[in-house]
Amino acid sequence: MMTPVISLFLKDEAETTRFGEDLALALRQGDCLALSGDLGAGKSSLARAFLRAMADDDDLEVPSPTFTLVQSYNLRIPVAHFDLYRLGDPAELTELGFDEALQDGICLVEWPEMASDELPADRIALKLEHEGQGRQVTIAAPDKQAARIRRVLAIRDFLDAAGYPFAKRRFLTGDASLRAYEAVYPGDGKRRILMDWPPLPEGPPVLDGKPYPKVAHLAENAYPFVAIANALRQEGFAAPEVYRVDYDQGILLLEDLGVDGVLDVQGQPMADRYRASVACLAHLHSLAIPQDIRVTDSHVHHIPDFDRTAMKMEVRLVLDWHLPWKREGIAASDAERDEYLAIWDGLIDELETSEKGLLLRDFHSPNIIWRENEAGIARVGLIDFQDAMIGPTAYDLASIAQDARVTIAPDLFQQLMDDYLTLRRAQGGFDEARFLKSWAIMSAQRNCKLAGLWVRLMQRDGKPGYMKHMPRTLAYLSVALEHEVLAPLRDWLVRAGIVPSES
Repeated sequence: MMTPVISLFLKDEAETTRFGEDLALALRQGDCLALSGDLGAGKSSLARAFLRAMADDDDLEVPSPTFTLVQSYNLRIPVAHFDLYRLGDPAELTELGFDEALQDGICLVEWPEMASDELPADRIALKLEHEGQGRQVTIAAPDKQAARIRRVLAIRDFLDAAGYPFAKRRFLTGDASLRAYEAVYPGDGKRRILMDWPPLPEGPPVLDGKPYPKVAHLAENAYPFVAIANALRQEGFAAPEVYRVDYDQGILLLEDLGVDGVLDVQGQPMADRYRASVACLAHLHSLAIPQDIRVTDSHVHHIPDFDRTAMKMEVRLVLDWHLPWKREGIAASDAERDEYLAIWDGLIDELETSEKGLLLRDFHSPNIIWRENEAGIARVGLIDFQDAMIGPTAYDLASIAQDARVTIAPDLFQQLMDDYLTLRRAQGGFDEARFLKSWAIMSAQRNCKLAGLWVRLMQRDGKPGYMKHMPRTLAYLSVALEHEVLAPLRDWLVRAGIVPSES
């Protein structure tokens, strides 16, 4: 269903180029952008700007497809640029490979009226008309596509208000979460990062009438990110400075900490960078970060506790997703569920006396930036900490020493554990045995969550690529199960067929 039109005025060629670049951030695989307008109205200019932004190449050759009818580009998302002015018959569109191009990527179509009714009904219809020295743009699109276009325009308005009206924007990354990131180039030689975190309607209740994010204490707006960033920076950690934020819309302009990570070109862990990351973590765990952090004059962020409800909600993913997948559709019995959750109640009881502090929650390779020219803890750039909680500090050591996205070899694992324990002993007042018990429980908790999450991402969200992490996750889980406190869980997992008996 088409929404009411989006209308805007582009006063000159520069604004036309800027709008084409912004559209490159809005369109997705399967979108058809139909460009209408008289000769010279700006269709080719818009298409050229779109393609150069998609390629992140301001000098990309964009020949007119007037005679070839179609020009294909193998970009971040494949793009097929059609010019149908010379199309003899609408049926020829099939012969040009339109359907395949739309299935695999994005189709830009100039002179769409020549295709009659052959274009998809859910196309984005964009019309350009001369108006004075500029161009009037009107867009009719289905609700989903229109919402994406309105979002990139809202971000452009945000950048205008920040004093960067002609900043160049480029796609940076998206992840399994609901946030996306752009690289912003204001023209001063200093790149910024834009976090696009749109507010979403509340999901269905999963426990006690609450949706999953509320039960698991996942951040639902920008306040937690800004609060944790400010608290970390105050203690000398390399968290990004927040230059500007729109809390209502969920748009943040951030400091760029760099592009280097902790993996080498083959995607393998770099031991020195992991060891520095663990040293950074040991320092964090020596500090008392306040649980209530003032963000604005009217808002105080209370860092949530990693409580029993959140821990059990996460480990339920084994019951709800992993076990049925392992058994080819056979769900856990009521008795199995009750026993498993009772075991976790006992393990959570064991955490009562554990060391508590700020845990960043996902302290692993995707969220660590290496800053070679800095020193000490400032070498380790921290991002993606909006879901931080107060809980057993051992959780974050499990996150990095058993990195979910890359295999940590036993020798490196032992080195990281030894480094951390040595640094904590030197701080004084450190109960090593109690910490290692907490580490085993937190490792098991995290890996049980992941063992279910990978299946959920595949089956519910259509993202099978995460299943490649499953063998590693189960191997990490087996390491945690070696601790005597986890004997009941180990027995249950063996009986359920999730881990082998020799573990």
